[in-house]
Amino acid sequence: MRLLNTATMKVQTFMGSTMPKYAILPGAMTKSRSRTCSLSDISLARASRRSRKPAASAELSEAINSMFQWYQQVHVCYIYLADLPPDSKVAIEDALPKCKYFTRGWTLQELIAPRDVHVYDSTWTMRGTRLTLVDPISDITSVGRDVLMDSEELYFIPVATKMSWASKCNTTRVEDIAYSLLGIFDANMPLLYGEGHKAFRRLQEEVMRKTKDLTLLIWIRHGFGPGNATTVSTSRTFPASTSPITPLSSNTSRRHSHYSGTCGTRPGPGSSDG
Repeated sequence: MRLLNTATMKVQTFMGSTMPKYAILPGAMTKSRSRTCSLSDISLARASRRSRKPAASAELSEAINSMFQWYQQVHVCYIYLADLPPDSKVAIEDALPKCKYFTRGWTLQELIAPRDVHVYDSTWTMRGTRLTLVDPISDITSVGRDVLMDSEELYFIPVATKMSWASKCNTTRVEDIAYSLLGIFDANMPLLYGEGHKAFRRLQEEVMRKTKDLTLLIWIRHGFGPGNATTVSTSRTFPASTSPITPLSSNTSRRHSHYSGTCGTRPGPGSSDG
């Protein structure tokens, strides 16, 4: 992993057990962002910028497949909200839902995986932590408070519920809506920019292969839904329901056992900015 030394502003490379304590700053690194790290005892930071230069494709694939783990190991994740007004302007509970950050596909792992998250407004004033803001963050993202407070709880959440979180998110590249969810589903797969909606289909196939959780079949698109389970849609449209979802595996339901593997997957929708 490459980390920026915030004292020298030079990039250093670390491997395996030599990994020091570090912070992550989602998005592009700026001088103002590096100053934030100096507020704590952390001297190394990782800027979560995703380069897509062809020469770096192998490194990018490894980085995105490892990203959730990097966030889990981070000492603190700093979230800078450029569109969050200063404290004197508006209550944070009212302002947070309007922040574009919560519409990004990559946001879910940035909020769930780290052991600690600090939130800053447009003036670089700290407005709270994930702990103090857990209620509004949960309301905005639909991610349960238990998951936000302990990423290990993520593994007990049904696939359909996780997909419903993603239904609110967008990415600049169509493929990234799938790649940004790899850690959420504890999945790994090669990155193929240019494959378009097939990326989400591959993600579904990998999730089905690993979990056998047939709540994946709840997804609906163009009339396909719980009433017609012959198609697994990669659409991020989620059926409106207030009922809790529980995992359903092919081992517990014989009549659904033939839906494992790649049966019935469909290309996903286009994505927008985020």
